[in-house]
Amino acid sequence: METYSFLREFADSWMLLFLFAFFLGIVVWVFRPGASKEYRDTAEIPFRHEDKPATDKEART
Repeated sequence: METYSFLREFADSWMLLFLFAFFLGIVVWVFRPGASKEYRDTAEIPFRHEDKPATDKEART
């Protein structure tokens, strides 16, 4: 079997299943129960220090 045919057959079968499982894993990771607090905290980063720049101590937390 030539290389192209082997890689094409592999991509059409096992790689498709792997990528689908990877996609489902990412979806589960994003919508896991404790994720909303983490994402809310990350989304508020630009608005934390509107009056003055963050100090070194605040920037590390």
